[in-house]
Amino acid sequence: MIANLEDVLSDSAKGMKRSVIRELLKLTQRDDIISFAGGLPAPDSFPIDDLKKISCSILDHEGSSALQYGATEGDRKLREILTKRYQDQGLQITTDNLVILTSSQQGLDLAGKIFLNRGDKYICGLPSYLGGLSAFSSYGGIPIGIKLDHHGMRSDLLEDTLLKMKKDGEMPKFIYVIPDFQNPAGITMPEFRRMEIIDIARKYNVLIIEDSPYRELRFEGKSQRMMYELDNKGLVLSLGTFSKIFVPGFRIGWIVAHEAIIDKFVKAKQSTDLCTAPFVQKIAAKYLEDGLFDKNLKKIIEMYHSKRDVMLQAFEDYMPEGVSWTKPEGGLFLFLSLPKGMGAEDLFKVAIEKNVAFVLGSVFHCDGSGKNTMRINFSFMDEEQNRIGVQRLAESINTLMNKQVEI
Repeated sequence: MIANLEDVLSDSAKGMKRSVIRELLKLTQRDDIISFAGGLPAPDSFPIDDLKKISCSILDHEGSSALQYGATEGDRKLREILTKRYQDQGLQITTDNLVILTSSQQGLDLAGKIFLNRGDKYICGLPSYLGGLSAFSSYGGIPIGIKLDHHGMRSDLLEDTLLKMKKDGEMPKFIYVIPDFQNPAGITMPEFRRMEIIDIARKYNVLIIEDSPYRELRFEGKSQRMMYELDNKGLVLSLGTFSKIFVPGFRIGWIVAHEAIIDKFVKAKQSTDLCTAPFVQKIAAKYLEDGLFDKNLKKIIEMYHSKRDVMLQAFEDYMPEGVSWTKPEGGLFLFLSLPKGMGAEDLFKVAIEKNVAFVLGSVFHCDGSGKNTMRINFSFMDEEQNRIGVQRLAESINTLMNKQVEI
C-alpha cells in the first residue's frame, strides 16, 4: 500500500463521503429489526417471471446486439417509448431530448460534473435528497438551503436568496428540486408553486434540475404538470428512473433536457461508462412495449397505497402528543417531526434497542438543522410490519420522553 495515499488523492476524492443511509442500512440487517431506513421498493413488486421470459426472448432474437456495446444515448426503442410517454403527458420533446443513464443517480453526478466548479453554489431544499447533495458535494458544490412549507420550496425565500446572491456576485449554478412526493419530506409541489419557482429562475437566469423518481407513484389527488412542461424553454432539465417504479437492479434512468444540455450529458457520460448496459435496456423496452409495465405499476401503486394507509393509521393510533408527520399523496416516504428539544439521534439509539430503524432527518439538511426529524419509508416492509414498527417507534419516543423528564 502506498505510504502517502492522501497526498495523491484528488480534491474530489478527498471530499467524498460514504452514504449515510447505506452505512445505516448495515446496522439494520438483522432479521428481528423492522427497518424504515432504506428507500427500497417492495421485493414482491418485481415481475420476476415476466422478466425471465423476456430475457430469454431477447437473447434468442437480439443476443448479439444485446451483449455488445451500445450507443451512449441509449437503446433507440427504449428512448422512443419513453419519449412517447412524456409526449402523452404534455411534454414537447423528441428522442433528441432524452438520453438513457445508468440510474438517475448518474444524472445527478453528471450534473455536478458538468455545471459545478469547486466553490460554486447551488440551491436545494431544506430538507433535500441526500444522494443529490452527495453527488454535488463531490465536485465541490456548496449548497444553499431553502426551507420548505407544505407546498414545497418556499418561493419567497428563494427570491430573497437569489437577490442577495446577485448583489454579492455569486449566483448559483442551478436550483435542485424534487417536486413530486419529495424525498425526504413526501411533499408534492402544486402547480402554482412550480410556476413561481420557474418565474424566479427565469428572472435570475438560473437552471432548474427537476428530480422526479416517484412521479408515477401517485395514490390520490391530482397529478401536477412537470416543471419541464410548464417551462418549455430549456430552463429545466428533468431526471427520471425505473428504480422505484420497475426494478432498481437494472439501474436505468434518463434525462430530458434541451438538446444543447443533452449534448453535454452525452459527452460527460462517454468518459464515465461509455453506455448504459444494452441488455437491460432491451429487456425494459420489451417489457414496456408488451404493456406489462403499466399493468405492474398499477399493482405497485395499490400495494404502496395500502401500506401508506396502514402506517398513517398506526401513527394516529400510537404516537404520543407533540409528534407530527407529513401525509404524502404518493411516493415512498413520509417525514416525522419530534417534539422540540428531542433529538432523533438520541431516539435512534433507543429505537435500535427496540428493533426498529429510521434515517435521521438531519442528514437531509445541508445546514445541519432538522435534528428533531426523521425519514420513514413505508414501501419495503409489509403492512403488519409497518404497524408493529410504528408501535415500536412510538414506544421508543415515550421511553426517551420519560428519560428526559427524569433528568
